[in-house]
Amino acid sequence: MTHATFSDIDRKSVNTVRVLAADVVQKANSGHPGAPMGCAPMSHVLFSKFIKNSAAHPKWINRDRFVLSNGHGCALLYILLHLNHFNVSMDDLKSFRQLNSKTPGHPEANHGVDGIEVTTGPLGQGISSAVGLAMAQAHLGAHFNKPGFDLINNHTYVIVGDGCLQEGVASEACSLAGHLQLGNLIVLYDDNHITIDGDTDVSFTEDVLKRFEAYGWHTQTLGDGDHDLESIAHAVEVAKSVTDKPSIIKIRTTIGFGSKSQGEEKVHGAPLGAEDIKGVKAKFGFNESESFVVSQEVYDFWKSVQSGADQEVAKWEALFASYRAAFPELASELERRIGGKWVDVSSIVPRYTPADPAIATRKLSENVLNAIAEKIPELVGGSADLTGSNLTRWKTAVDYQPDSTKLGTYAGRYFRFGVREHGMAAILNGLHAYGALIPFGATFLNFISYALGAVRLSALSKHQVIYIMTHDSIGLGEDGPTHQPIETLAELRALPNLNVYRPADGNETAGSYLAALSTTTTPSVLCLTRQNLPQLAGSSPEAVLKGGYVLQDAENPSIILAATGSEVSLAVDTAKELANSGIHARVVSMPCIELFDAQDLEYKKSVFPEGVPVMSIEVMSTVGWHKYAHAPVGIETFGKSAPAPQIYKYFGFIPDQLAEKAKKVVAFYKTQKPEWKVISPF
Repeated sequence: MTHATFSDIDRKSVNTVRVLAADVVQKANSGHPGAPMGCAPMSHVLFSKFIKNSAAHPKWINRDRFVLSNGHGCALLYILLHLNHFNVSMDDLKSFRQLNSKTPGHPEANHGVDGIEVTTGPLGQGISSAVGLAMAQAHLGAHFNKPGFDLINNHTYVIVGDGCLQEGVASEACSLAGHLQLGNLIVLYDDNHITIDGDTDVSFTEDVLKRFEAYGWHTQTLGDGDHDLESIAHAVEVAKSVTDKPSIIKIRTTIGFGSKSQGEEKVHGAPLGAEDIKGVKAKFGFNESESFVVSQEVYDFWKSVQSGADQEVAKWEALFASYRAAFPELASELERRIGGKWVDVSSIVPRYTPADPAIATRKLSENVLNAIAEKIPELVGGSADLTGSNLTRWKTAVDYQPDSTKLGTYAGRYFRFGVREHGMAAILNGLHAYGALIPFGATFLNFISYALGAVRLSALSKHQVIYIMTHDSIGLGEDGPTHQPIETLAELRALPNLNVYRPADGNETAGSYLAALSTTTTPSVLCLTRQNLPQLAGSSPEAVLKGGYVLQDAENPSIILAATGSEVSLAVDTAKELANSGIHARVVSMPCIELFDAQDLEYKKSVFPEGVPVMSIEVMSTVGWHKYAHAPVGIETFGKSAPAPQIYKYFGFIPDQLAEKAKKVVAFYKTQKPEWKVISPF
């Protein structure tokens, strides 16, 4: 084991970060200077001695990943990226927290700044997604590495604060990381004893390291994180030598180190003030009258660090050239996957006709997975302890487990997330952020509410994550209102950049997968039934790509019945009831409202023509349906515990009762013209 040494230039660089952090937050008159000033030493050690990440090759697949989990301290990350010659300029630092700047108030992945691996800020999300980054490395290494060709062997480094470690999502993810023996994951715990409410003595007095030992982590403690660079480096070296456990290093630091208020909560989330900053600069040997200054000596130091990273990339590229000669098929697969070129499986997904039997869409989803899993090796995922209910494990799947457990292998593609919905979703974000993977996770639709914090970051960060949510309505029956989603679809549909699919039959289920797999910057939620549904005339996988389409038409319709999922076949039967009364009804299936929203106006007009009232049918909250429907029919209370057919009848979701409602809609609009919903002033 080597012992890193440090000199005056290292200490000057540390203090440059501290002073710059104070300047950055002061100019913005907003932000968090305390964590960057306290974490400057540990971050310097990581970036100067351990992290291999080239600014000239920011997407290099084998780069070490760094996650600042306490994302409120993002001035630290932006400064480090600037010093390391990533695409963060001094002007960008001066624009911290300003409109449309590259340096927003918390780090955002996939928004134009290299070196930000995952979005952080909501506490606990960063360390949880870092578990996904580490899982991805272990998987890809097991799949692609060969003797003499250690292509994928990077580490994931995390800085985490007290707040992150109090969040339940972090506990979920870190528990799984310990079970999975992720020796490539190293966490530096900024133990500064401060949260917004004050000293952690008021609310957080547990022994964190004992908790992590119980999870199966390797733990260390350091007493001086303000000065002792050598001890920090040694602890990281020790952590790297432990290959069968993730590591956490508890480092005692002083928040806002150098400020007159160091060690107090007041330096956590507010600028220090001009006079205090002068004192900080004087203490560290900087000119009190200058701001945003980095000496050429410090720039040169980091240039030499980047030169080393560039050499690592060159070595890897030479290794990959030899690998390509020895393993051409694997090399081509890796290049394809890194490039994000998806495999078109439209020709092999299952297709159905009305002659086929009624099948639950969760089972139809399983059929799709069985058809495509071997063709798309980057498709990985699992369930939050509901595999037998979600039906997400395809026939040839191998579990992702440490070899030592004899339960699977890191090359396995099926993850056992345990009862950890929120942790699962955050891990999925990390898996996708790593690259070369399309991850999915599954649970009951109602329990995606546990995971919404991470689902929101999937959407914000443009992660291609697929959420497979079964038992999607009152149709699940006897489990009752605790399990029956009512408001859930409205919650999900309200999230920007999230596609929510509720397929009505086998063809629409296949189409939902095709759309989710081809939509590379948008996460998807597939909402699937427990109960059997008939295969519908007029459906097709391709129709789903429009989001909504005319499933069954009628000449000169008096009403349009728009529905999703299990209610589409109900709409078809309702149209038959209406026909018996001489009322012509068009049936529109809306498997994905977000995709329909994106269609051009002419197409929308063709589906919802002028002058015809629309009644939507969905056994959920009607929130959001007024965009297209004049008369939404849904459920505005919680569900019931009973066999599904009884619940549907209780709430009036049977053809004869729906037909009566439709007749009232037709009668109402005989005396007034319905608003043409697809037309708007802006």
